[in-house]
Amino acid sequence: MAETPANLYDRPSRAPNTVTDATLTIRVIKNFPYRTSKNAILHHLDLTTVTAGELKEKVKNHIQTQPGFKAYKTLQPDALKLYTKAHGTKTNNLIINMEDTDERFLFRDDNATLASYGCEHETEISFFIMKDYEEFKANPVEKW
Repeated sequence: MAETPANLYDRPSRAPNTVTDATLTIRVIKNFPYRTSKNAILHHLDLTTVTAGELKEKVKNHIQTQPGFKAYKTLQPDALKLYTKAHGTKTNNLIINMEDTDERFLFRDDNATLASYGCEHETEISFFIMKDYEEFKANPVEKW
């Protein structure tokens, strides 16, 4: 049966709710100068209830249990930073957003929900060691 314009708009949307059923891409950064990173894709997250601290634990668990992350198993990342949102502008740096001089994209409170940081469906977040980021920020030379 062909859909007519009258019933085309009456059916429920197949698009996911952008906050309660989100997919996030987490860039696990191993080395800033050499831009060594690997993406962890997390599906079906409720951004209104998942906190930054819980996200860190989920990604650390993903690193320990997924075979593609063997070289990252000893890495101890401790910070999250918003990279980009879906359909938003992207930064010139390929692994982390360096364009915010006031560090407003850092997830500083582990008890705050991801939605409170402005995350939505298909948001990309960088996960890294803060000490390494501060060193790279002071001297942002890429070696590769």
